[in-house]
Amino acid sequence: MMADADAGKINCIITKDLSRFGREHVMMDYYLEFVFPEKRIRYIAVTDNEDTERGLSDFVPFKNLFNEWLAKDTSRKVKAAYKAKYSAGEYLCTYAPLGYKKDPDHPNRLIADEETRWIVERIFELAARGCGPGRIVRIFAEEKIPSPSWLHYRRDGSFSNIHGDDPGGKAYHWTNATVRNILTNETYIGNSIHNRQHSISYKNKKMIRNPKDEWVRVENTHEAIISPELFHRVQEQAAIRHRSTKDNRVQIFSGLLRCGGCGRSMSFGTNRTRKGVPYSYYCCTAYRQYGAERAGCTQHYIRYDTLYACVLARIREWAQPARSDDENRLLQRLLNAGDRERAAAAKKQTAELNRAEKRRTELDRLFTQLYEDRVSGRITEYNFDMLSERYQAEQSELAAKLERMRAELDKERETADNAKKWLAVIRQYADPQELTAEMLNNLIEKIVIHEPVTAPDGGREQEIEIHYRFIGKID
Repeated sequence: MMADADAGKINCIITKDLSRFGREHVMMDYYLEFVFPEKRIRYIAVTDNEDTERGLSDFVPFKNLFNEWLAKDTSRKVKAAYKAKYSAGEYLCTYAPLGYKKDPDHPNRLIADEETRWIVERIFELAARGCGPGRIVRIFAEEKIPSPSWLHYRRDGSFSNIHGDDPGGKAYHWTNATVRNILTNETYIGNSIHNRQHSISYKNKKMIRNPKDEWVRVENTHEAIISPELFHRVQEQAAIRHRSTKDNRVQIFSGLLRCGGCGRSMSFGTNRTRKGVPYSYYCCTAYRQYGAERAGCTQHYIRYDTLYACVLARIREWAQPARSDDENRLLQRLLNAGDRERAAAAKKQTAELNRAEKRRTELDRLFTQLYEDRVSGRITEYNFDMLSERYQAEQSELAAKLERMRAELDKERETADNAKKWLAVIRQYADPQELTAEMLNNLIEKIVIHEPVTAPDGGREQEIEIHYRFIGKID
């Protein structure tokens, strides 16, 4: 409309009242006092009885200001209503995410969609095997798995802007962003995440992304499709870049190897022997980029075939008894094979915990005696205040220390449960003949490569630490 007014095609504008033309009082005054008179445009607000041809009343600026205040107050109330709904875990988006649908009886509640949840499970299954979003997109295109927008279009006709001109032509058109959003969406573990973005103000509707610490997270608001363990494992894998080699092979050790000197990741490389035979190897990334002097680390070189054989042998060493041995006997073997420092640390923590609890009991007794001494007049008020402050400070420190130590001991007691979890996983690979990215990511947390040393007989020895998921180092 304003473009037509600038072109001289409009000479009169009529609205029901002033608020229908605008609620920003500065811009309203600008148009009514400068733009319309300059372009010889008549403006009429019917219910407000304002007409520029007769002259505007002196109350127009105040009416514009009140209209703006109303918009601001309405915006505040709407935000407060949304926050209340967020806290209640209600789902307020227009469309339910893939794998869910809105409850017919409660539109702001999600329920699992049995027709599409398998697609989400398939995405996380592939991601756990080491597939990135790009590879998942290619697999879905080959398997002709329908995209979320096509499923919505087929059900209710939405997303016609994408599929309306060519129904079915983009039915299997997935994007990396779509897969990535699914893999990072906590909705699939039963949580509701709100307040991810906000508009600049009630005057400017441009959306700005909020920091994660400002998001509103409400847990267990609906049925989870993906287990929290699988979800967090996928997040850990996604945090590490997985590059393919030049022949498009994904490295199965990607993201698992750590330098035993500096703790950084290990870099993959290829080389050739004097006879021209190619071979692969890993070395410290910092050493490779900056050299020994700048990186403060050595090469930590290890050949791929050596590492492969060592890891496969250790997994087979545990996989075979996991299939045949009694569960309780194997569980005890796992616990005995764990870090010896763990048992010593637990014993030491228990002793410290007992000493701290004994000291807390003693402080309670001292406080009681101190109060009695003050009441009876055996100590002065100054000494009472000084000792009280000292004892209270010590009590606060003890309370924090006791809480921390109990949490550490509880974590140690979880070791047996974690060992059972690991046994359940390794039983899936009872007799492995080769390593896969899925197997390694399911069983292993990290592999630490130490610098090789020269053995007394002149040979080369190198320590390889394997830290398994749930149970840590057991070899």
